[in-house]
Amino acid sequence: MAGEAETAHLVRTAPVAGLDPRVTMLRAAVHRLRRELGGYQVALADREVAMERLTGLDELSVADVPDQATLAQALLEIAAALGSVSALRPALAEFRRAVELFGVPHYQADDPRRTAAPGGTWAG
Repeated sequence: MAGEAETAHLVRTAPVAGLDPRVTMLRAAVHRLRRELGGYQVALADREVAMERLTGLDELSVADVPDQATLAQALLEIAAALGSVSALRPALAEFRRAVELFGVPHYQADDPRRTAAPGGTWAG
């Protein structure tokens, strides 16, 4: 029999008729990252920034399909806030994959084509 947390996760991430499946994936990734960040007991200087951004994305994804610029900025801020915390890496990777479903490109740090464009966005 499924535990209460598992049942809640399945209900929360189950596809809803008429809802964009990308939004379902994004919401599941946001919930996972929020849960794991909340359980991570080591002090992080920008934990509140990441939690606020995740909360905002969760609220936004209930109302509408988030736009690429909003998602790209959120991914950048959350990744910067969490740094290289290896314990959160799988949840952050799931979040990144969910964001990429909306067409936000993924760049490798060593990609020589990556250049800063006006407005702080990345052009490849």
